[in-house]
Amino acid sequence: MKDLESWLKERRITEVECLVSDITGIARGKIAPVSKFVAEKGMRLPESVLLQSVTGDYVEDDLYYSLLDPADIDMLCKPDPSAAYPVPWALEPTAQVIHDCFDKQGNPIELSARNQLKKVLALYAEQGWRPVVAPEMEFYLTKRCEDPDLPLQPPIGRSGRQETGRQSFSIDAANEFDPLFEDMYDWCEAQSIDIDTLIHEEGTAQMEINFRHGDPLTLADQVFLFKRTMREAALKHDVAATFMAKPVTNEPGSAMHIHQSVLEAKSGRSVFSNPDGTMSPLFLHHIGGLQKFIPEALPLMAPNVNSFRRFLPDTSAPVNVEWGEENRTCGLRVPDSTAQNRRVENRLPGADANAYLAIAASLLCGYLGMIQKLNPSAPVQGRAFERRNLRLPFTLEQALERMEHCAELETYMGSKFVTGFVAVKRVENENFKRVISSWEREFLLLSV
Repeated sequence: MKDLESWLKERRITEVECLVSDITGIARGKIAPVSKFVAEKGMRLPESVLLQSVTGDYVEDDLYYSLLDPADIDMLCKPDPSAAYPVPWALEPTAQVIHDCFDKQGNPIELSARNQLKKVLALYAEQGWRPVVAPEMEFYLTKRCEDPDLPLQPPIGRSGRQETGRQSFSIDAANEFDPLFEDMYDWCEAQSIDIDTLIHEEGTAQMEINFRHGDPLTLADQVFLFKRTMREAALKHDVAATFMAKPVTNEPGSAMHIHQSVLEAKSGRSVFSNPDGTMSPLFLHHIGGLQKFIPEALPLMAPNVNSFRRFLPDTSAPVNVEWGEENRTCGLRVPDSTAQNRRVENRLPGADANAYLAIAASLLCGYLGMIQKLNPSAPVQGRAFERRNLRLPFTLEQALERMEHCAELETYMGSKFVTGFVAVKRVENENFKRVISSWEREFLLLSV
């Protein structure tokens, strides 16, 4: 805390946003004067915020009180000094500090998404391994829209015109929003968010930001903060940024591709490569684990009803857990690289996923393959879009059912977490079913 206090004093911080991530990835917490933050060295929050759905609802009472203390007590949230960042868009000198959640006995709260990632990283550390990840975040820029019943529209760029058609990798199309992206880069630099390249993706006004590879917990923190940053930069320029998995009809979905590799903790050598540079057994086992367990852990990577709208055949999103070298039709792509940089790209997570949980799940699946010595299927040559290769659940309902019956997830993530996560997502799914869509009104209203 002394280092954190010095950091706050050097920057003349007057307010601190005390943050935790809920299951959805929404920033929950309190805003405190810096004097109060320093004096209390943390905050208290109801543990129930970790069981709050994206609509603000909670799970049913019987389950609520079986997962939480019946007295609805507070949890203790302690600041992580390594996760303190300025808030560059704030009018007054403000900091945001990510907190970890503990019970009164000092035990990590199982329902915390950040604690789940820490738990998975500890499994790797016990084996003398150190995982490395590099997320890629896709998102759309749209006109600001106050009516959720209206379809989203592309924003107007510097030219005064809306973007039309597909502009994959277009420099000029990305430059239409230069002032916005200049703020984004400046604000990310101020927060030490280590973003790399900006790409115009396939969809209309769809962009992608790549993060430099690094420590999974640090990268999850950065993705968590990047979403806040990108939304704030967009609002400053009178547009909106959305990380919905499939926000626009007939346009590609938005993914959070996760590149992951594993090093020896002591030597830094990749365990994915043999001394002669070929693929190691551990690398193949890692892929085998991803293939076996991603279908069970899919809600952690595709957590919403809308998430499953990405998974359509013959689109840019994979609908399988096949693997192949330099093959983007596979759910698991092995990019061309040196032996030391050998990695696998998990292309299944959506941009709407909670980064802590998506990275934790992806690394856990690979870890289980390495521990259980699971062998992958043969790599795919050519297209992997055929439906016969599909081993994924079709809907969120099917995915949640598979997740709650996966013994390995319950063992490693805890029964309380699995039960709570599934319950929150079922509450959201029930809320979704209450809403009648425009498609139903258009095609069923006077026809059936």
